[in-house]
Amino acid sequence: MAKTKCIAMLLAGGQGSRLYALTSKIAKPAVTFGAKYRIIDFTLSNCVNSGIHTVGVLTQYQPLILNEYIGSGEPWDLDRSNSGVHMLPPYQAKNGADWYSGTANAIYQNMNFISKYDPENVLILSGDHIYRIDYSKMLDYHISKNADITISVIQVSLEEAPRFGILSADADGRVTAFEEKPKKPKSDTASMGIYIFKTWELFEQLIANEKDAASGKDFGKNIIPTMLREKRAVYAYPFSGYWKDVGTVTSLWEANMDLLGTSPAFDMERHDEKIYTRDQMLPPQYVARDATVNNSLITSGCEIYGKVINSVLSEGVIVHEGAVVRDSVIMKNAVIGAGTVINFGVIDENVQIGRNVKIGDEKSNRQNIALVGRDYILKDGSVVPSGAVVEL
Repeated sequence: MAKTKCIAMLLAGGQGSRLYALTSKIAKPAVTFGAKYRIIDFTLSNCVNSGIHTVGVLTQYQPLILNEYIGSGEPWDLDRSNSGVHMLPPYQAKNGADWYSGTANAIYQNMNFISKYDPENVLILSGDHIYRIDYSKMLDYHISKNADITISVIQVSLEEAPRFGILSADADGRVTAFEEKPKKPKSDTASMGIYIFKTWELFEQLIANEKDAASGKDFGKNIIPTMLREKRAVYAYPFSGYWKDVGTVTSLWEANMDLLGTSPAFDMERHDEKIYTRDQMLPPQYVARDATVNNSLITSGCEIYGKVINSVLSEGVIVHEGAVVRDSVIMKNAVIGAGTVINFGVIDENVQIGRNVKIGDEKSNRQNIALVGRDYILKDGSVVPSGAVVEL
């Protein structure tokens, strides 16, 4: 039987602490995005659209909603008998249970899963980015370079660079230097957290790294620097499309805003590379005669009786009479009471907001977004200042 060319391992177990209340009860990849999606939809859809149909999803923190959401993988065409999507939580080993202690350790604990499919290459992904990419083209590049590891990279501003792994490469694309989250970056070329390894090289590095008691068991901090020191073939694959790390409230808000307008920065409606999701059968959105909707994205099951301006509303949101939602992201099944005004807010799922509530103000902006956590109930007349976080 021919060897599998490539399988994907999707790291989806992080806590996402910089999203505060949004991830206090669910894993970051399960957070709602773009009115009808969850963040993990993008990575899973990229896999299917790239012809990669074996995907291991490594879960750990608050996995229940994510597990239920992915289910058999049917919405992404990943409900296959000999491949498909597999949920991979930490498991009880001979020496006892062990939580994933880093990105590299998470893959190390699932080497048996990888071996089962005997792939020539392993694609390692993060489940918290918004982007569209054809991994098969990256794989072709990886093979053409005979690379031990290929890292997908994107240009960022020098101001943003300290948030990323920053690297330098020669004219052929071979990486010459790499530093994880440098205080003083020497380059504007950033790792996207997307790696393709030769399988044997990955296993060799994971086993050696696991034996190092001082290692942080992390790809960016440990594995990649080690491979450079060992003169392994480390290559950079340039990516030039839309990509957003939605690891903070501000970046999540910005990515939602990038969907708005007649020429959005990120077009999710392309038919050639569709983003798949688990759709709910909901009635069409209803906009009352006296309501106002301007430059906004509103999906199924919404009822709008007030004003919605420059905002993204998910399934089942209700905006009552006299309410104003401006420059905000409202997630599934939130109810906005009559007379309430929201400026630069992110409202999580199932939030109940009473009458005449004020969230943010006219001076609010993307740097001081107000956040209301899942299932919270705001009483009539409540005030949530700009930048505040309220949660159960």
